[in-house]
Amino acid sequence: MFNSIKSSLFLQVVIALILGIIIGVFFHDFSLNLKPLGDGFISLIKMLIAPIVFCVVVLGIFGANDIKKMGKVGAKTILYFEIVTTIALLIGIAVAYIFKPGVGMNIDVSKLDSKDMSTYVERAEHLSSGSDFILNIIPKTFVSAFSQGDILQVLLIAILFGVSLLLIPRPLANVVSHGIEAVSEVFFKMMGLIIRLAPLGVLGSVAYTTAKFGLDSLIQLGYLVMLFYVTCIIFVVMILGGILKFCGFNIFHFLSYFKAELLIVLGTASSDSVLPQIMKKLKALGIKDSTVGLVIPTGYSFNLDGFSIYLTLGVIFIAQACDIELSFAQLISILLVSLITSKGAHGIPGSALVILAATLSVIPSLPAIGLVLLLSVDWFIGIVRACTNLIGNCVATVAIAHWEKDIDHRQAKTVLSGQRETSMDR
Repeated sequence: MFNSIKSSLFLQVVIALILGIIIGVFFHDFSLNLKPLGDGFISLIKMLIAPIVFCVVVLGIFGANDIKKMGKVGAKTILYFEIVTTIALLIGIAVAYIFKPGVGMNIDVSKLDSKDMSTYVERAEHLSSGSDFILNIIPKTFVSAFSQGDILQVLLIAILFGVSLLLIPRPLANVVSHGIEAVSEVFFKMMGLIIRLAPLGVLGSVAYTTAKFGLDSLIQLGYLVMLFYVTCIIFVVMILGGILKFCGFNIFHFLSYFKAELLIVLGTASSDSVLPQIMKKLKALGIKDSTVGLVIPTGYSFNLDGFSIYLTLGVIFIAQACDIELSFAQLISILLVSLITSKGAHGIPGSALVILAATLSVIPSLPAIGLVLLLSVDWFIGIVRACTNLIGNCVATVAIAHWEKDIDHRQAKTVLSGQRETSMDR
């Protein structure tokens, strides 16, 4: 039994999750001091995300050796993301109007405490227009994109670098690519060392959250939280499961394959913490490196399915809670703006509340201060939001690979059926 726990990251994270809840319940003050464990783990992960994304995307483009094909894959990827994201946004609207989670709260906006919202509203001012979003993709300098950890900016640099690498003489390009490949191996080894600390990160994060909010903290907005959870589960099983079924795979086998990564995300409320592992596992399914290297990093900014559901559900919840009737035109405005603002979510501190504030800003009758209502449950919503985002990106990679015939279906089915273990599970 001890050897099984020692060799399985999944079991270690499960034990850490349980211990975190127990410690959070019975050792309140001590648990509040464990927050640095979770924060530190996420910080260690985030410091490597930008260089890993750069290396993977550059090597993927160079390995494909076909600018035209990469452009075609990129266009199909964005098209897929926009379609699925739109479906998620529409589902959020439909659920809000069918189940009416905010109706009856009759919140007096003037009595809400605005001091906690000032930071989020200030950040949102920079994201409320499409032109600002496009300009924010362009880094001020080559280095600033990496120092700030902005994945969209790193992605832009990586694509330009990879395409340029294909345009220079082959001998010189090979030297550069071999160097990047060697550096990439070092980064992945570093990530492998850091990920072994995942149980500590989960323990600290869960213990702190349990102590701070308490087990009964879902009561205030429990209906909204439960509704969001159920909606995400249905979205994963029905929409994403349907996409996988079309590609020839079973959603439940797929989820089981990524169970260790999903549990880490569940404990840390961040999908950043498992980016290298899921890329490795997707490649183990027989998907070409170039497809994985392009779709996954792009998906982290453009394909936030769980976030999209929450975005429209949250906006309409605030309107209902404040007893504000939205017109059809306003709903269309929210949907169109959400398609833009949701793409700027990744990498922004307090991203969910920031993007919600940016979306609310286009409807003057909706008070941004209404976001105070969601502050107390943002973490609880965040854990499932991050899991749904992660599953959506993994499914997107399979879908694009199937579309482009870049996946070995026989190998994928063998791996998903459990006949072959990946190195991450050993």
